[in-house]
Amino acid sequence: MVAEKRDGPATVPKGDSNRKSVKIEDCPTYSHSSGSSVNEMINQNGGDSSEDSVSPRAAGCRTRRRTMSGGRAEHHLLTTKTGKKIYTKGRPPWYDKKGKSLKHPFVIGVCGGSASGKTTVAEKIVERLGIPWVTILSMDSFYKVLTPEEIKEAHESKYNFDEPKAFDFDLLYEILKRLREGKSVDVPVYDFNTHSRDPNSKMMYGADVLIFEGILAFHDERIKNLMDMKVFVDTDGDLRLARRIVRDVTDRGRDIDGIMEQYFTFVKPAFDKYIAPCMDSADLIVPRGGENDVAIDMIVQNVMAQLVERGYDRNQNNRDRHDLVRDDLPDCLPENLFILNETPQVKGLVTFVRDRDTSRDNHIFYSDRLMRILIEECMNHMPYKDVEIEMAGGRKTIGKRKDALICGLPIMRAGECMETALRSIVKDCVIGKILIQTNETTFDPELHYIRLPPHITRYKVIIMDATVTTGSAAMMAIRVLLDHDVKEEDIFVASLLMGQQGAHALAYAFPKVKLITTAMDHQMTENCYLIPGMGNFGDRYYGTGLDQDLDEPFDV
Repeated sequence: MVAEKRDGPATVPKGDSNRKSVKIEDCPTYSHSSGSSVNEMINQNGGDSSEDSVSPRAAGCRTRRRTMSGGRAEHHLLTTKTGKKIYTKGRPPWYDKKGKSLKHPFVIGVCGGSASGKTTVAEKIVERLGIPWVTILSMDSFYKVLTPEEIKEAHESKYNFDEPKAFDFDLLYEILKRLREGKSVDVPVYDFNTHSRDPNSKMMYGADVLIFEGILAFHDERIKNLMDMKVFVDTDGDLRLARRIVRDVTDRGRDIDGIMEQYFTFVKPAFDKYIAPCMDSADLIVPRGGENDVAIDMIVQNVMAQLVERGYDRNQNNRDRHDLVRDDLPDCLPENLFILNETPQVKGLVTFVRDRDTSRDNHIFYSDRLMRILIEECMNHMPYKDVEIEMAGGRKTIGKRKDALICGLPIMRAGECMETALRSIVKDCVIGKILIQTNETTFDPELHYIRLPPHITRYKVIIMDATVTTGSAAMMAIRVLLDHDVKEEDIFVASLLMGQQGAHALAYAFPKVKLITTAMDHQMTENCYLIPGMGNFGDRYYGTGLDQDLDEPFDV
């Protein structure tokens, strides 16, 4: 499918007064490197993403601005110039009652020559789709690590970065495959100074729409078969060369002679041999790149039509969220739910925590005591092994020792209250972080931040939150851990207070996850507040928002 007839020849015939050759000074700035972060693309220069917004620096400057294939400080949250919020590293973390994903991502491949405007096209597709969850993956991240001899060639502009053997297609295929399945991936960050991979990789997830762009995006048949739509960006050769010169002088500190030598030695022959033939595989050809609004609108309409056919509904998440609250609750509690024995001590501590007249100092004191008891109960469910020890008198006996690594994963902010209790009980524990917040428009839980220790699959993970109402935040945290290949039976949810509906929802979705709490409320308001609840625990514990209503907060 061709959106528009291709432009005329790249070079200008001599004597043709009606045609104009492309000069560097007349050329709009290169349309952002394909390795630039999406957030940088749209928020650069006050949100103006037009290609002519940056002028090239003097050719004599040798300071290289962009050295990485993607910014390590890339934000999850992207705000377009129209004010829309797009999450570029996370998929919509919504699952049905059984914990299964409701949607499959739509994969768009964007191919084209160097400096053709692939990233600009991807950026405009993202903005016009208006879908809040999009992942953009750049092929620049998958350059192979060079040997010392190849590094020397690269510094002398004698290494060919435009041919297939320069890329790690096997790793690229595995990462795209996991993203398509909604799994987490660690995307390598390529350092263009050292021509190696930075030790700090980027974590990404699949999404409603997954866009993969690169000069050889259609070269590998395995990768091409993962795509639902293939777009080729066809830009005039002179314009691509001019953009490349501006980019390499401005961002990479190179001289024009070296750029021209590399272009005619490697870039142009690689385009003719490997990239141009990819046009035959494209479903849509976009002449002039990001300037072709008609073609981009056609792509957006096609993608939205395909998403609708797959059952995508922007309002579906909100309905599914409330659908977690089951009306047909079983008479008995779930087998994987463990409530602390209601001893006079435990009941007394819960009473202090619930009482709105409890001072903040007392609230912290009694909450900390209750949290220690809760964590102690969690440790009763960990594996232990028999060990032989020698006592002071020389006699030997058989005892027990913990036989697992423990990781605490507090759901920020209220869940962080439990960190001290966990550290005081498990000396060698590690702590991760996860931030889940409610979208003010859709009331959906959204993943904004996550930090997990290396080799998380080796740990027993305790998800910690002050309250569990509908269970949707805990469900999302569990799904994130499962996406990181943590076994379901190695996950625990510890909460001071759980709602009956939330406990049943979690138990139904994840029967192998153990739910541990100090108390349970059986009633809930129409606004999903627990009755009687314990007020806004985070505000009461940290002393914030004390002038606000102390009703149970809306549990994401």
